[in-house]
Amino acid sequence: MYPVKTITVNLPEPNIKEIKRYARHEGDAEIPLDACLKETENLKGRVSYCEFDISFTDEETDLGFAKTSSKDLRKNLHKCRKIILFAATVGFEIDRMIEKYNRISPVKALLMQAIGAERAEACCDTFNEMMKKEYSEKDLELRPRFSCGYGDLPLVLQKDIMTALDCQKNLGIILNENLLMMPSKSVTAVIHIGGSCGRQLGCRYCEKTDCRYRRIG
Repeated sequence: MYPVKTITVNLPEPNIKEIKRYARHEGDAEIPLDACLKETENLKGRVSYCEFDISFTDEETDLGFAKTSSKDLRKNLHKCRKIILFAATVGFEIDRMIEKYNRISPVKALLMQAIGAERAEACCDTFNEMMKKEYSEKDLELRPRFSCGYGDLPLVLQKDIMTALDCQKNLGIILNENLLMMPSKSVTAVIHIGGSCGRQLGCRYCEKTDCRYRRIG
């Protein structure tokens, strides 16, 4: 295990198409999206991360910070001996905006939810690209991230992730009784280093076909 690092991530320009997808907005109906984007333009991403050595037995994968019997994660980690574990958040401010508009404007509350989701994913994507560049200089390949809730990887692993990355101290992230993170627009994930799993990844190949955010194409 290496020391946990915490960094600020400058977010790219909002992806309007993605925000509308999260909001399930279709057609030309007028929505106050510009006003909501203006309110959220100062959101910043924060990420804590650490590299771990991993190993395998017949039944379990030892991630260095916890053990899991997830078969789907094991497939994703095929030929892998190290991972990057990370947690990312865009903070509590977006939650406060959502709470405010839940009382006075359901439409704006929905848009704030969508913006927060897009901003959190943008934070993860930006961090991933940073890591890809860093590890490519070491002639190492990174695979797509894998989070609790994907396939058969249980949410209970979040407890170990919170401890391993000291998320409450470093990012202000805590778990509620349902193992969901607060701030709500937070993500944890594993990225595997090196090797090639040879497995098709992404929404098109995910078994969770009822996901409301499923991308096809």
